[in-house]
Amino acid sequence: MTDQAKSFTSPKWLIPSAAISGLLLVILFALGFVGGKTKIEPGNTEATGQHLADNAQTFIVTKQAAANVLAWQGTVRSRLAVKIAPKLNARIIDIPVHPGERVKKGAVLVRLDDRDLRAAAQSAQAAQAAAQAQAAQAQAEEKRIIDLYQKQAATRQNYDAVLAQARAARALASQAASAAQQSQVMLGENVLYAPFDGIIGERLQEPGDMGLPNQPIVTLLKPDDLRLEASITSHCAKVIQLGMNVAVRLDALPQTITGKVDEIAPETDPQTRSQAIKISLPKTQGLQHGQLGWLELACHAEQQALLIPDSAVLHYGQLQAVKVVVGKQWHTRHIRTGKRYGAQVEVLSGLHEGETLLINSELQP
Repeated sequence: MTDQAKSFTSPKWLIPSAAISGLLLVILFALGFVGGKTKIEPGNTEATGQHLADNAQTFIVTKQAAANVLAWQGTVRSRLAVKIAPKLNARIIDIPVHPGERVKKGAVLVRLDDRDLRAAAQSAQAAQAAAQAQAAQAQAEEKRIIDLYQKQAATRQNYDAVLAQARAARALASQAASAAQQSQVMLGENVLYAPFDGIIGERLQEPGDMGLPNQPIVTLLKPDDLRLEASITSHCAKVIQLGMNVAVRLDALPQTITGKVDEIAPETDPQTRSQAIKISLPKTQGLQHGQLGWLELACHAEQQALLIPDSAVLHYGQLQAVKVVVGKQWHTRHIRTGKRYGAQVEVLSGLHEGETLLINSELQP
């Protein structure tokens, strides 16, 4: 009975052999060696284009001379920007203005604690009154001694002493009057006023802080006189001249504006090898102090580039494409663009010289 059972037991090596054989059959079938004689040959399927309209406007891509324009980053700043600071130590009581607020000349910007100033003014006024009283008494004594001296009733020594005391009293009275006047002037410094019409730039301190001399509390800007301040390399600064017109591009504005070179730093920064220049900007809607701008300047010789109209470029999110015309049909092709030159844009890849583009705006998606 035992020998018969052993005769029906399969060898262990048959199971993995069968699995390997099945796997080989699957691989051969996938590669095409098993399962049929026909295969699909690799190749390219020609894309079908769309028909070109009779009124379509086209443009032939050619290389054109383009200025090698470089962009230098700068900041828009007000030509007149002042820092309002007190002349004395005093606690800040009130700041009735806020950043971005327009103020007129003479408007109150800061109020300081004036209790110490008022006490000093009162003390100066009392000292002036005492000095004036002493001067009046000395003047009366001067008149009396003069009469006595003319009548030969007083000695020369007494006469000279009284006159000297009178002159000293008058000097002290004048000094006390000046001190009283100065205390009144300082008392007026407890309120800081706007020196011109402008916009509040920053509020650097708050009520309750200690106002210190030469430590600004607020900044005041002139909003209608703005300049772009930028630094360019010294080799590009050679082409810059005072009064020349330059192109300025601002991130906050949709168009490029023309500015005029207003100032050129006479020295080159030894660390950055650059020179600071300032370009006056025309009054433009939306132009504000602190905005980021770019000075576009051609420092090198012109170069040949593929330029196409900006209206021919299609935008699919971050991708760019054009419609290439072949015969009576057009096809969409992705491209990569570079610098902009007014209404034209440079093509870095995706197009070749001599190809034709469709530029009909009504056909764009």
